[in-house]
Amino acid sequence: MIRFLVRRAAGLVATLAAASFAVFASVYLAPGDPASFLTQGRSASPAALAAIRAQYHLDDPFLVQYFKWVGGALTGDFGRSVQFRQDVLGLILARMPTTLFLVGYAGLLIVVAGLILGALAALRPGPVDRIVLIGTGVATATPSFVAAIGLISLFSVQLGWFPAFGNGEGLGDRVWHLTLPAAALALTFAGLLARVTRASMLEELGRDHVEVARSRGVAERAVIQRHVLRNSLGPISTVTGTVVAGLLVATSIVETAFGLSGVGQLLVSSVTVKDFPVVQATTVLIVVAFTLSNLLVDLVQPFIDPRLSHVGRTAS
Repeated sequence: MIRFLVRRAAGLVATLAAASFAVFASVYLAPGDPASFLTQGRSASPAALAAIRAQYHLDDPFLVQYFKWVGGALTGDFGRSVQFRQDVLGLILARMPTTLFLVGYAGLLIVVAGLILGALAALRPGPVDRIVLIGTGVATATPSFVAAIGLISLFSVQLGWFPAFGNGEGLGDRVWHLTLPAAALALTFAGLLARVTRASMLEELGRDHVEVARSRGVAERAVIQRHVLRNSLGPISTVTGTVVAGLLVATSIVETAFGLSGVGQLLVSSVTVKDFPVVQATTVLIVVAFTLSNLLVDLVQPFIDPRLSHVGRTAS
């Protein structure tokens, strides 16, 4: 376990280093002069442009600028936002609760709907299975922005059940406001998880030990719980971890569509006005969340499926 953690930590550091370098280098890949972007399109004198370059260290060599930025990021200093004139980290932290609430809400919907529909399709072959397959196929193929438009049109405009914009205040009001955004965010991923659950459970249902348990008179419910569902949790947990991490990226579309003041909407608006400090910080934080989520899944996997730890000891 110690060797595994060391290897994963080394991989995490390497991933973050590569991602931070790619994100910082994107400023130089963008067309035009970064200093002109910082003026927001307004004409500026050469002296003003020189002052901007000096303030943001644009005259330094690329590697010098990169290592200065990394050093600041390690201490929580990601610079100042160009459009908001505020500290980038404080700006992100102020919007983080909305995004985390939305991701948690959508993640709960994904896990509940994905597991129930996948198990239902695997255990009820025939019409139920076909209906679930068709429904999850449509859900998987529906982009988040299309789902957002459809949900707003039906449940906000026509029926008036849910608000179309705003974060809400207080727990109950926030749940009410974020129900449609969470549903739009969860739709595609819930269909994917349902299909993975169905495939994994069908594979386990065909195992020899399941037939042996049934032949010995073990109750069907116990067979499903102990031998089918439990052994199916390995691939299901892997996909769930990847899906939850991917929600952090997909929130940008949903938050923009519903007018939510979250990190995703901040990222979109910052890209639009070329607010590079915010874009760099937000992208790196998303990469950190994604890699930590994958690390957590790898740590939990041996507890879900002890066969993995046995295989690892045998290989060692």
